[in-house]
Amino acid sequence: MRAYRHAALAAGLVLAAGAAVAQPVAPAAVQGGTYAIEPTHTRVLFAVDHMGTSTWYGDFSHASGSLKLDPKTPAASSVEVSVPMASVSTTNSVLDGELKSPDWFDAAKFPTMTFKSTKVTVTGPGQATVAGELTLHGVTKPVVLHATFKGAGPNPMSKAYTVGFDATGKIKRSQFGVTKYVPMVGDEVDLILSAPFVRKGD
Repeated sequence: MRAYRHAALAAGLVLAAGAAVAQPVAPAAVQGGTYAIEPTHTRVLFAVDHMGTSTWYGDFSHASGSLKLDPKTPAASSVEVSVPMASVSTTNSVLDGELKSPDWFDAAKFPTMTFKSTKVTVTGPGQATVAGELTLHGVTKPVVLHATFKGAGPNPMSKAYTVGFDATGKIKRSQFGVTKYVPMVGDEVDLILSAPFVRKGD
């Protein structure tokens, strides 16, 4: 009997865990409206070549922003993201301080990095390119992000309706005036954004 109860409990936990995961939904079936970034689980990462022998990674936290989502007409959608440069983290506190300094991001003078979309183009099921303007280190340049729809539905914890996307892109940091150690430390930077957005009013 005890073994049966343990098996039943284990099965119940498995079923509950499965129910807590957002179920697949077609992008066109997502609820439209205005959304705000859920900052706790938003990641903005970067990767850069380090002296040709390794790839160095870092990330930013406490992003904010909004998404205007029109699932029926995706081209009418838009997104804005703002990232505090002082939040940079590489797991190396000395390097973090250097990156915040005037030699690199100059976070005191240029406290935020922003992306504002100008055009959304669907490229496949759950896929789109998002063209926009990236402002970094006081310089604004056009950038294209490649976005992938992750899923949507009520958050199992907060119950708020949430939609999530991953996006990737590339920039040349020298074009934004961040030239320290180029080319020993790579000029081309990979950007990775993973962000859940919470529907306003939920």
